[in-house]
Amino acid sequence: MEKTIDPRVIRTRKLIMDAFIDLSTKKEFKEITIKDITQAATVNRATFYYHFEDKYDLLKKVLSEDVMCKVISEVSMHEMLNEETVQSIFKSLIQFQSAIANQCRRSYEAFMPTIETILKQELQNIFTEWLIKQWSEHAVEELRVGAIMMSWALYGAAMHYLQTNDMSQEDYIQKMMPFISNGLKFRQEWMK
Repeated sequence: MEKTIDPRVIRTRKLIMDAFIDLSTKKEFKEITIKDITQAATVNRATFYYHFEDKYDLLKKVLSEDVMCKVISEVSMHEMLNEETVQSIFKSLIQFQSAIANQCRRSYEAFMPTIETILKQELQNIFTEWLIKQWSEHAVEELRVGAIMMSWALYGAAMHYLQTNDMSQEDYIQKMMPFISNGLKFRQEWMK
């Protein structure tokens, strides 16, 4: 029998997450207190701690459950790893990072390590799944290494683009794709 979650629990959790997101647009992360969050969400401290361990746990869950859904849904529309998929993921990463930077200007620097960890891990999981589907005859650990390299490469390229921003996305993609594509081709040749 499947356990259903009380809609009030879901609503309360969303209230807390939304309050945190709103506060992060007004204050730096280090300045946000549990009291600020509970007052903005109109819940008590016990309710907050029922849902989250602390504000770092809240941050991680907001990023992975709420904001990351946008990137993951875009990525999940593809079923295999190819150049079109890589370009789509790159554009999604740029869009996601830009949105977070604009939405949470004051706390963006504090969020960066958590965002990086979550994004790379989610991409790694998706890439591993795709590579296993595409090359099921190969060892999972070998495919996982390829997935790790792809996730770090794409994340790094997206961050480099955002930091330099000295050309259009399309131009940057054209310069980046030969390296990514050759990596994929090398991987295909190596695994034959």
